[in-house]
Amino acid sequence: MTDHLGLPTAAPGVAPTRVMTIAGSDSGGGAGIQADLRTFALLGLHGLVAVTAVTVQNSVGVQGFQEIDPETVAAQMRSVVTDIGTGAAKTGMLASAPIIDAVAATCAELGIGRDTATPLVVDPVCASMHGDQLLADSALDTLRSALIPRATVVTPNLDEVRLITGIDVVDAATQRQAAHALLDLGAQWALVKGGHLRSNDESPDLLFDGTDFHEFSHARIDTPHDHGAGDTLAAATACALAHGRSVPDAIGFAKRWVTRGLQAAYPLGAGHGPVNPLWRVGGGSPD
Repeated sequence: MTDHLGLPTAAPGVAPTRVMTIAGSDSGGGAGIQADLRTFALLGLHGLVAVTAVTVQNSVGVQGFQEIDPETVAAQMRSVVTDIGTGAAKTGMLASAPIIDAVAATCAELGIGRDTATPLVVDPVCASMHGDQLLADSALDTLRSALIPRATVVTPNLDEVRLITGIDVVDAATQRQAAHALLDLGAQWALVKGGHLRSNDESPDLLFDGTDFHEFSHARIDTPHDHGAGDTLAAATACALAHGRSVPDAIGFAKRWVTRGLQAAYPLGAGHGPVNPLWRVGGGSPD
């Protein structure tokens, strides 16, 4: 069966396609594994989880976090993949260099990532929504050397691009330079998200595989409630890849999904509310 979004859905009593998130928990419920699992479920996939950190956060910001032991992160991945299997995986907050190393090594061990049958979406969570650096420089080095080379597609926002590549993206030309730099680090595909180009009335994302550029754009949604947008985009991309979509098709699908979630975003607490994929419960389509 296929639903109105175009992804196959399992018949009742039949195991759906599986997808795994390797990320931190958001106590406010707006981002992290909570956002990933919402998207997985609403798109009809069964979500698997390897928790990397437990955060103390709300709509205003992150007040602290506790890392999970790297071997425990790796053990979670092995446990679910060797028993249940997964059609794709995505990463989010990885917190430290040892965790990044453990995730990269375990992906290699389990056959997850570029040039394998199981795609890996790397959402390189290293900057807050306010642009503050979330990873130590040593962890950024490990992200560049160990994890990005395993990425089927890497999906940084502009603050993360600046931290990873040193390129300050301010226009279409520097966005293309950043895409080249991310591929030079070893990713198979690079998506340079343009949502933080505030001078633009559009939200332009640029996808590159070393040969062809693919541009995805939508009118900017005027809302302050965009918490979890990057997680949601990466999660929807992983869902489409798990169903065998090409990377450009998966990104286009995910772009429509997150745009609809931004249109339905709601206020929460005293700060930024979340992207809202719960519009899906009421029907409709992001097209």
